[in-house]
Amino acid sequence: MRKILLITSSPRGTESLSTRFATEIAHGLRAQGGGSLTVRDLVANPPPHITEDYIVGRTASPDSRTTQQNVAVERARELVDELCAADIIVLGSGMMNFGPSSQLKAWIDNVTWPGVTFSYATGAPQGLLTGKKLYLITAAGGVFSAGDYAAFDFQTNYLLHMLGFIGLTDAELIRIEGTVIGPDGAKAAIAHTETAVQNLLAKGA
Repeated sequence: MRKILLITSSPRGTESLSTRFATEIAHGLRAQGGGSLTVRDLVANPPPHITEDYIVGRTASPDSRTTQQNVAVERARELVDELCAADIIVLGSGMMNFGPSSQLKAWIDNVTWPGVTFSYATGAPQGLLTGKKLYLITAAGGVFSAGDYAAFDFQTNYLLHMLGFIGLTDAELIRIEGTVIGPDGAKAAIAHTETAVQNLLAKGA
């Protein structure tokens, strides 16, 4: 039975378009092909920002860790195990100050784990989370896919790089953008995304 992991990270609540469309895709994929669905809401249950306890603890032997190190490592291990178990990852991200939310950045810092999700054993970086399908849904008020503001997109490019770094290279991207360019712009952006999601689900997974 395949496992779908839905990760949402926007602090906009019910107004979040990245959460709306990521959720629609995850439920659509499950309806088509069955399987289980796990939801990780990084705003309702934010991962901790990494500390020295995590940095030291993840490389220390379990019997030599302090209590604080054990807590930090166990929290990160929960996120990593959840990611490792998934066959399909659907991740929604809303742009905050040109990048992902701090909650999503903290999640990335926790799951980017040497020897667990990536390795330099061959001398070059090698992602270890291979054989999985990623659907990345990013939202932004402006237009960042092309034009004058493309150089300021530190959200989509960063996420594709980091997720690819840990092995999630089979990625399909859906951008929601231009939502603050007047009411007509917002309607057009939502309509465009609705069509993109319908087309994606029509292809299946």
